[in-house]
Amino acid sequence: MIEGPFLAIETSCDETAAAVIRDREILSSIVASQADIHTRYGGVVPEIAARHHLGTVNVVIAQALDEAGLKMSEMTAFAVTQRPGLIGALLIGVSTAKALAYVHRRPLYCVDHLLGHICASWLAPTLLETPFVSLIASGGHTRLDLVTDLATPTMLGSTIDDAAGEAIDKGARLLGLGYPGGPALEALAAMGDPKAHAFPIGLGGKRIRNFSFAGVKTSLLYVVRAEPDMSDQRRADIAASYQEAIVGPLAARVLDAAREHRVSAVSLGGGVAANGRLRELVTEGAARSGLRVAMPPRDLCTDNAAMIGAAAHFTPRIEWPDYLHTDAVPTAPPGGIAA
Repeated sequence: MIEGPFLAIETSCDETAAAVIRDREILSSIVASQADIHTRYGGVVPEIAARHHLGTVNVVIAQALDEAGLKMSEMTAFAVTQRPGLIGALLIGVSTAKALAYVHRRPLYCVDHLLGHICASWLAPTLLETPFVSLIASGGHTRLDLVTDLATPTMLGSTIDDAAGEAIDKGARLLGLGYPGGPALEALAAMGDPKAHAFPIGLGGKRIRNFSFAGVKTSLLYVVRAEPDMSDQRRADIAASYQEAIVGPLAARVLDAAREHRVSAVSLGGGVAANGRLRELVTEGAARSGLRVAMPPRDLCTDNAAMIGAAAHFTPRIEWPDYLHTDAVPTAPPGGIAA
């Protein structure tokens, strides 16, 4: 455990975030979203994201300290997302954290973003203990992990093509819902029938742990092309069926993996974990199997710095000033999570 309050920074994609963490408690968590900026482009533009981080990161850090009622000099350490992510965006956070840690002669924790999503459930109020099976589903990642030690999760499966969040965003765009697509698709799907259209389920099978979403995305494209003038109700039915074809396998496979490995709990993380239908399916399935479901608050599912602070507790400490040559890394290591 890291002793005393410390500052965590997250800039891996298009949210500029800072949080002050003490033990398992979130003293503050500030997230500045760039969603409105990237909406006109239909997705995140890396160069624009990096420039926005540059102009926002110091403000967000100041807000996090103010909300926590603490000064920078009271921080006992600093933590930052080092990998994976957009390289320009990561560089802003890593450079900022290194500078702050160096000036204040504090240690630095360089955190893997995916470990952050897993460790979000370790924080209050969820307070999940190992062992459990973790599902991460976001715009860039979809993976299952068996977590017996938070420092070294064991990957059970991942997507072989598109991430679940990417498929949702692309589907929302095909249905004319714009970006970001997740909340809009969920709202439209709530008015439709999830059994109205049979979309293909990638990599079906009881023992399958990997995911595939490219096929369902292509199938939606063909439906939209074949029915350019579909009614509002038909559009809602298609949205509901498409959403079900994505969140259904996510729910089924995390629950199957928990039963296979005989753990008593599952956790959800990543932006797609905020989807109400996914949460409903996992909750219902877990109740039938006697499993606990750890679902962090929705603001801890999407990218945030509090989860990076949680993961710092299980990340190697780099002493002052040894981290000065540490750099941002855009890619995940073999196995998907850096030790």
